[in-house]
Amino acid sequence: MKHLPLAAAFVLLAQPVLAQDKVTLMLDWFVNPDHAPIVVAQEKGFFKDEGLEVEVVAPADPADPPKLVAAGKADYAISYQPQLHLQVHEGLPLKRVGTLVATPLNCLMVKADGPVQEIADLKGRKIGYSVSGVEEALVGQILKTAGLTMQDVEMVNVNWSLSPALIAGQVDATIGGYRNFELTQMRLEGAEGRCFFVEEQGVPTYDELIFIANPERMDPDRTRRLLHAVERGAQYMVNHPDEAWELFSATAPDLKDELNAEAWKETLPRFSQSPAALDQGRYARFEQFLHQAGLIDAVLPVGDLAIDVGAAQ
Repeated sequence: MKHLPLAAAFVLLAQPVLAQDKVTLMLDWFVNPDHAPIVVAQEKGFFKDEGLEVEVVAPADPADPPKLVAAGKADYAISYQPQLHLQVHEGLPLKRVGTLVATPLNCLMVKADGPVQEIADLKGRKIGYSVSGVEEALVGQILKTAGLTMQDVEMVNVNWSLSPALIAGQVDATIGGYRNFELTQMRLEGAEGRCFFVEEQGVPTYDELIFIANPERMDPDRTRRLLHAVERGAQYMVNHPDEAWELFSATAPDLKDELNAEAWKETLPRFSQSPAALDQGRYARFEQFLHQAGLIDAVLPVGDLAIDVGAAQ
């Protein structure tokens, strides 16, 4: 067996470890199964493999992440495609750079045994919501499928108490609740819920959760590496679902409860397996939808809303 000269060995030991690029990723909410590919990528060392040191931060206020990214105080954030359209029209320097959850999660939720069995039954009834704007546009489109208008219902702001308001009978339906969480939450509280899926009621399909960045500050190469690590996380979850769940749920004690375990199963097939890929038609259609709903004054080109970082090499 050959041995290196002592001087050469010291030279090798003295080689500096390549520094990891430090990036900050703001979540949209506290850590939950919606963020699983990110957590798995962190725990499996996929970010490290890409030369990244990623600080994942849960926001104190869910409205903060896009503002912090726009201001250069965070590198990336998890946000929502519908909100991105409005934020860009408001002048925030933001673009979608990747996709986390590639289907809508939002749904119009009712009690399974309640008075609303079909959309037409909403006439004269109350619909609870949390955030005005996009959710009202969704309701307007859903009502249209049954020949109803917003004048046929009463919209009630229930803040973030969607399931409790529905269970208590304060409202007859809610919009804004996620299908992968709210139905299980209702069942755990002794009630059965039912979802009318927005994409089956005339609303253009959209990406529920996306990665956003400030295009003026974004490093394309670093973004590609970040998304490649997330892709590996999503692939690992599909290939090794049980191991991935154990890995994810071990990161915080409160993630091991029944609500999160069920949400994990419901969310697993909805994660993008190609987070860097951009469906331009999806963004163009939703931009048209918001324009027709009167929420935006003009239709922007997709390039003003989203970037395909893979094509930008």
